[in-house]
Amino acid sequence: MNSQPESKQIPSSFLFIFAIIGLVWYVAVWNGAIPGVYNSVSNCATWTPAALTYLLPQPRKVPQATTVIACNNTAGFCSRRIYSATTKGLEDNLYENLESTFTQEYPNYEIILSVADEQDKLFRLRGDLISRYPNVTARIIVGKSIVSDIDGDNSVEESDPGEEVVGVNPKVNNLIRSYREATHDILWVIDSGVSVVPGTLARSVDLLEPSTPTKCPKRGIALIHHVPFASTPEEFFLGSSIEEAFLNTSYAKMYLAINTSSIEACVVGKSNLYRRSDIERVNGSLKPHTESNNGQSEGLPRRLAAFGKFMAEDYAIASALWHELDLRHDVSCDVAHTTIGKMSLSDYVWKRVRWIRVRKHMVLAADILEPFTESLVASFIAAASLRYLFGIQVLLFLVVHNAVWLWVDLDVYESLAGRPLAADKRWRFIGAWCLRELLALPIWVLAMLGNEVIWRGKRYEVFGAGEGRAIVFAGDRLLRRGTTLDS
Repeated sequence: MNSQPESKQIPSSFLFIFAIIGLVWYVAVWNGAIPGVYNSVSNCATWTPAALTYLLPQPRKVPQATTVIACNNTAGFCSRRIYSATTKGLEDNLYENLESTFTQEYPNYEIILSVADEQDKLFRLRGDLISRYPNVTARIIVGKSIVSDIDGDNSVEESDPGEEVVGVNPKVNNLIRSYREATHDILWVIDSGVSVVPGTLARSVDLLEPSTPTKCPKRGIALIHHVPFASTPEEFFLGSSIEEAFLNTSYAKMYLAINTSSIEACVVGKSNLYRRSDIERVNGSLKPHTESNNGQSEGLPRRLAAFGKFMAEDYAIASALWHELDLRHDVSCDVAHTTIGKMSLSDYVWKRVRWIRVRKHMVLAADILEPFTESLVASFIAAASLRYLFGIQVLLFLVVHNAVWLWVDLDVYESLAGRPLAADKRWRFIGAWCLRELLALPIWVLAMLGNEVIWRGKRYEVFGAGEGRAIVFAGDRLLRRGTTLDS
């Protein structure tokens, strides 16, 4: 006689458990995001930059640094024209971006402009910048890699003298010579599409080489990075607007949260500061170094070249420093200002697909959890849980949740920008934000269904721990580099 009530009690118990789990998860999402927003971009005013300490009564030795500017080498990267006689015809903000590294308030640093070939826009600017700032030690390193004919497994890569082609990652290939020829141990690797304020290098060095002992000396600091802050072209492009809304709100919020909690490496390579002596000791294996071997095993490839095989060299380097050397990272209060190019909606979608597919092979667990941290999915989980537990109306909760979520994201934007969102741009930004939230789950599903990506006009297959394999065509047949036509 009691079988029927018991059968009803079992599913209701499961629903109750699921509702509790859903509510706990929702609280955890908020709890994880909020601290990063308010604890990271702060305290700049109270810091004494390393570049200025030499003026104090008891100065300390100022660490020397090398700024390596990596050219993006991407067509259409810029949006606005530069009205300067020396830069006429060059696209947006490239001159200002490069100039921002020449105007750093730091006494001991050199600049290396690292370009792939002499046709690069950056190469054309070198003379004007170097002559305009004669007190800054600066030089340019040029290298060019050419893929010759591909015939079966006999594909050959030819290079200009002195350059090393170490993998599929063009940024690493571009940086190899500059990395080797840099004068100083501290390296600041910054993309040519990034501009920074004059005190950025000083504050970053002060974090990497603190003048006073830290409260938690157990783990040293190996890498300083900067949160990207994006701006869009003056002309409206839907993909560019969505990308701006994503980078300056949702992405920045989770980026800061993960770095504040220090649960795992989370670094984007727009602007990174690290020591060459640390990079010399890592190889991307993520295996901790012991006192006995110190990572010096015979035949074990190390240095920057070890990361040429990875599609996301920034995350690979950061993870190697974190896991192999047991060193942590820190986020500077400065931001890396970057201008988004002319992106269509399709461009935005496939860019997000590309990096989700790369991340899937590097941090699978985080990739699986990602959609559950997004506003819509998290809010529906919470709405269903609250409806079951307390009878709260789903629609009412969703309206309140999304309003609060938007308010927090706009606050993130204002914190990074240092100013409120312009009134004439507000509704366009909110519209792009809404589209970003609606597209997040479909893009994630699409990304999880494949392993091929298109990067800088070339097709790659992502495999292993985020490694890339170029895919090329032989006639009308598809051929993976390193294989034969019959394989």
